[in-house]
Amino acid sequence: MDKIAVSRWADATPHAAALIEGLRDIGYSLETAISDIIDNSITAGAHQIDIVTETYADEPYIAVIDDGGGMTEEELVAAMRPGSRNPLATRDEPDLGRFGLGLKSASFSQCRRLTVVSRRSGQTSAAIWDLDEVADRNQWTVQLPDSFEGIPGIERLGVNGTLVLWQKLDRLTGGYSHNAAKRAEVINQRIAETERHLRLIFHRFMEDPKPLRIFLNGRLLRPLDPFARKNPATIADPEEKLTLIRGDVEIQSFTLPHHKQMAKANWEDIGGPEGHLKSQGFYLYRGKRLILHGTWFGLCRQSELTKLSRVRIDIPNSMDADWKIDVKKSSAQLPPVVRDRLKKVIERIHAGSKRTYRKRGQRLVDHERLPIWHRIQADAQIRYRPNVEHPAFADFAERLPQDLRRGFFNCIALVGASLPIETLHADMAGTAEQIVPDRVDEDTLTQAVQATLSVLLASGKDLKEITSLMKDVDPFRSAWEDTERIIAATIETKEDK
Repeated sequence: MDKIAVSRWADATPHAAALIEGLRDIGYSLETAISDIIDNSITAGAHQIDIVTETYADEPYIAVIDDGGGMTEEELVAAMRPGSRNPLATRDEPDLGRFGLGLKSASFSQCRRLTVVSRRSGQTSAAIWDLDEVADRNQWTVQLPDSFEGIPGIERLGVNGTLVLWQKLDRLTGGYSHNAAKRAEVINQRIAETERHLRLIFHRFMEDPKPLRIFLNGRLLRPLDPFARKNPATIADPEEKLTLIRGDVEIQSFTLPHHKQMAKANWEDIGGPEGHLKSQGFYLYRGKRLILHGTWFGLCRQSELTKLSRVRIDIPNSMDADWKIDVKKSSAQLPPVVRDRLKKVIERIHAGSKRTYRKRGQRLVDHERLPIWHRIQADAQIRYRPNVEHPAFADFAERLPQDLRRGFFNCIALVGASLPIETLHADMAGTAEQIVPDRVDEDTLTQAVQATLSVLLASGKDLKEITSLMKDVDPFRSAWEDTERIIAATIETKEDK
């Protein structure tokens, strides 16, 4: 392309007051903003990070203190400069930054006054961005205080380390700037929501042999592994590697255990506030730091049958441009060269997740186990119909006078035809693990156990096989202790006779 001749130049330096206010609205939330600050601490080699909040004071603040390498005054001023690093420049492998905007844009998104105090080998430096001062002066200048007295959290700094202090929390007050109690309630709620985010985003750093320790107001946060790798029922596929020009993409898929194989607290913790349906999909890591999770990148839809599927994708920071990692490090786009490989991964891991649910569901309709319901698939439709040959129904019908049997079976058919399909579908799509079979009383359970036991014994099955068959279907499965007791009493009675 021919170069255009230039005869004059005009100064287009952006107005400091206007541009720095614009940096506040990139789209950070409190959790992504604090995560960005922690990224800098990890890059600085920190092993411990303390997040301290003071929400009830007249001037509330949030402070993040690390024990990393710290900075000299020259390095600190450079770090306070918006756009301090070229995103195209090569970075060290542990470097979690990209644009050189994170410290500033993340902080400004939550506060109007940013103070950074850094200490290296006992030498302390400090710099302050105050947006009100910038608005007055309209200059790209930071304050360098002569005295560090009165800076909240500075007493926590060791020989090396950095303190990031947010004050003038105008974005966190919820409109209650003159109501201290309400303001504190709003900020504390936001902090509570941030806790789970940090446990998830940095879980691999927190699980290292020399773990990163993150404290929130003195309480150590424990890592939240979205793949439940410590659960023996989790299925982990072999790791795959896709070698590209700018580095390797590592891929590993996991199938979580069925919720019956996991403690309720762990199941809910991994699923989070939106549940497992929204948590399935790809988990994209950049340098062990979680960037994006709970998405299939448009390659398939979220569904109840695949909600146990998780895929870990690891990329190096040299691939930022390919994946279009944003400033907040909370979104990315799938490169075309990776798309085809992930389509094959999806097919395989979906099959594993479906097997977990379908294997369990198959037991409920296996004719060998004498289910209460039959699953009938025909004409591209699926119906569930009560099994009128079930021993509990057949035995009772045999005892009825002939003229009442037709009415009895009509009642059973009516129950089957009235199955609330739409409601079940809505519940299954939302909170399937909360749907449980109704309990039956002692008399009903006894009748069902005795009738089923009689038919299975008559067919030549031994007690061990009968017990195995009955244990996998309701109503026996959900009341198994009572069922075992009734079986034992029934067998004992038969032997006495």
